[in-house]
Amino acid sequence: MACSSFKPACLPDLVGSEPELEEILSRPMPETVKAVSRLGGDILILGVSGKIGPTLARLVKRAVDEGGLNKRVIGVSRFSTPGLREELEKIGVETFSCDLLEEEEVERLPEASNVIYMVGRKFGTQEDSSLTWAVNTYIPAIVSRRFKKSRIVVFSTGNVYPLVPVSSGGADESTPPDPVGEYAQSCLGRERIFEYFSRKYGLKTLLLRLNYAIDLRYGVLLDVARKVFEGLPIDLRMGYVNVIWQGDVNNIAVRSLELCSSPPEVINVTGSETVSVRWLAEKFGAIFGKKPVFKNSETGNALLSNASKCFRIFGPPTVTLDRMIKWVAHWVLIGGRTFNKPTHFEVVNGRF
Repeated sequence: MACSSFKPACLPDLVGSEPELEEILSRPMPETVKAVSRLGGDILILGVSGKIGPTLARLVKRAVDEGGLNKRVIGVSRFSTPGLREELEKIGVETFSCDLLEEEEVERLPEASNVIYMVGRKFGTQEDSSLTWAVNTYIPAIVSRRFKKSRIVVFSTGNVYPLVPVSSGGADESTPPDPVGEYAQSCLGRERIFEYFSRKYGLKTLLLRLNYAIDLRYGVLLDVARKVFEGLPIDLRMGYVNVIWQGDVNNIAVRSLELCSSPPEVINVTGSETVSVRWLAEKFGAIFGKKPVFKNSETGNALLSNASKCFRIFGPPTVTLDRMIKWVAHWVLIGGRTFNKPTHFEVVNGRF
């Protein structure tokens, strides 16, 4: 694509293929290229094979190349997804296979001044809660000791907040955490472990509380769109959500490396709208020519975050909610590939 900026004129009306989608998700903003240029040292991404990691790695590599920089971009994972490791290496991202629960393997990872931490476990917590706690709290201790001289941006989640009144505008960074359910509790545990080692070692850290990233292959918008398209009932108990384009998340995460501090900085990352799930379903219904089916009713509370601080620092999201809805609807209509990983955003009791 010749036009690769984030101005509306450079964004397509519709996205028709995965290569086009990957290109948009991995576009570095000019500010991101400048931030990467200012960072000393290499950039290492832990948990690179998750839903967000591959596009983030591509974006970092593009920023390095566009800046004419001599920096290594390193991706670490167990690489259980076939072909992903080869795809990343093809574009110049170095890869290391590592089980982060094994301290000896982590010790063998290369040094990096900048670390983006994307490791986490959510689904399956009800079946094996001990593994969720190990992944979400023990690995942070291993990583903090290994990279105590680095900057670390930690992907966290808005799930650490309590459900708040819909009229509140969402929990901001001053809202005391009060996680609902064992998964969310372990996510707060992850934050607390990083905070402990940040204070102990002076480890410069930033906690990035995200909800919910939107890719056309997964995310809340896709979940709602598919249910409308397939005539399945949409549960309204979690009747309101926040969403943000994953490409915006990627740029914010990289730029956040410059803001790491001890004790950790905290930033909510999401969109500016409080989105009604009912309204969203009706929007998709109008596009598909289908009447949405609902079950249960909205309550007065929801899992919502206020990202005003993020907007003050980084500016507003570049991809609007209306554009995301249009893109997702078209993706469903053309039968675009999905990750088949529902978000289960409608869960109100925290059990995943």
